[in-house]
Amino acid sequence: MDRFHSEELGKLVLRLTVGLLILFHGIDKVVHPGTLDYIAGMLGDWGLPQRLAYAVYLGEVVAPLMVIFGIFARLGGLLILINMVFALLLVHTGDLFRLTEHGGWALELQACYLFGGLAVALLGSGRLALRPD
Repeated sequence: MDRFHSEELGKLVLRLTVGLLILFHGIDKVVHPGTLDYIAGMLGDWGLPQRLAYAVYLGEVVAPLMVIFGIFARLGGLLILINMVFALLLVHTGDLFRLTEHGGWALELQACYLFGGLAVALLGSGRLALRPD
């Protein structure tokens, strides 16, 4: 397999992995909209508008679809990154230096989403996309 194909396939695998896995979180929030009340409350505690909680749909439904299909994938990756920064600040600051009982970092899943979004934002969609960038 030549270099072009392996780079392009690698970008596709990254996009599909990050996009599909975070999309499941978004689908759960669509199915259980009460989750937004919890997010809105945390935003209010930080002095931010509670309506900003609806942005979770942008970061966990729209952005992953952009990444999966390769339509404005860089923007989708950036939105996932921003979504994860908010998730870390609002929910997970107490876990920054915590390990699990098995020795793993407590935030490894969130870090994978955050850095996966960053990687897509930096790399773009590649040629195997509906709208390559």
